[in-house]
Amino acid sequence: MPSRRSFGDLAAMLAREGWSERPMAVLDLDAFDANAEDLARRAAGTPLRVASKSLRVRGLLERVLARPGYAGILAFTLPEALWLVRHGVRDVVVAYPTAERAAVRRLAASPEALEAITLMVDETAQLDLLLDATADLTPRTGGRRIRVALELDVSFTPLPGVRFGALRSPVHTPAQAVALAREVLARPRLELVGMMAYEGHIAGVTDAARTPYGAAVRTMKHLSRPDIAARRAEAVSAVREIAELEFVNGGGTGSIESTAAEEAVTEIAAGSGLIGPGLFDRYRDFSPHPALLLGVSVVRRPSPGVATLLGGGWIASGVPGPDRLPTIAHPPGLAFAPQEAAGEVQTPVVGPAAEALRVGDTVWLRHAKAGEPAEHFSRYVLVQGDEIVGTAPTYRGEGAVFL
Repeated sequence: MPSRRSFGDLAAMLAREGWSERPMAVLDLDAFDANAEDLARRAAGTPLRVASKSLRVRGLLERVLARPGYAGILAFTLPEALWLVRHGVRDVVVAYPTAERAAVRRLAASPEALEAITLMVDETAQLDLLLDATADLTPRTGGRRIRVALELDVSFTPLPGVRFGALRSPVHTPAQAVALAREVLARPRLELVGMMAYEGHIAGVTDAARTPYGAAVRTMKHLSRPDIAARRAEAVSAVREIAELEFVNGGGTGSIESTAAEEAVTEIAAGSGLIGPGLFDRYRDFSPHPALLLGVSVVRRPSPGVATLLGGGWIASGVPGPDRLPTIAHPPGLAFAPQEAAGEVQTPVVGPAAEALRVGDTVWLRHAKAGEPAEHFSRYVLVQGDEIVGTAPTYRGEGAVFL
């Protein structure tokens, strides 16, 4: 939570309003709004497209999209995008390719969805799947085409066999981007409208550690930024010679400043920085407010200096390691028991503060990632100022499960 509100104030507020059920997820709207303002400041006028996977709460998506500097959603699946369009969203780019034929057919059968949704592609097999899945629907589309965007890989490969960046698109060079663009243009039922190039090794890798590893990460980022900018600019320019592009998407919360400095980029993806999860404590150049807290109850005292929590085993996706565990936010002086860590049903905690905990007390955690807690809670309790101002259902709370 922001320093302006203590954990004691939060506990008193929840108790006063009768919120005692745990586990609970509490979303601080003051912190959320402050983070949204800071992201827009860092973008310096480049529009921000909200990464929905980092929120997975429609009310929060609507809240941030109402702010200046934000436009459109970057969704994670086509079924999610269709669901969002049914709820009034009018600009959704699906960040990952889809192979779900039923969802593609629902897209092709909806003029409203065809106008609002853009699909990501990076090889011809995906193009052919889109056309094959909708071949019999062509007369019903009214001439509307399926909107697609190309994903360009901007991973950094300074030496043969050395790679920094996610294994995403096979489109690495401007020539490959142009070749794929021509394949799209050769299919009249598809329309090329955009490009995306995500520099995950800049935006998604922490760099604050004062260790040899931290120094190596900072060096890698410094060396790769010029490579990204040059390759992205060249690819965008080459594709624009044969197709009009409505948008070029790049970046993420961890790379906003450098991505915004590129003329080729028209919008930046951001989402995790709105929540400020545990992993974001380890970035050097920015520090979002922690906006989401997960409260779990103490249910056992198995031995002196140990307290056991009910639940808490919310392990983040990615390469397994200690940084994927929740962060213990309060009380200070607690750590996970080394031989158990964060468990599915029970989580022992140890340390100086454990001795003072009693059955029924609350320990507050922060998830390592921003959006994944929404898969474990049906709603977030919303606090603002000194009040609980309501609740917001998560995707799961609305009965929507996409991954």
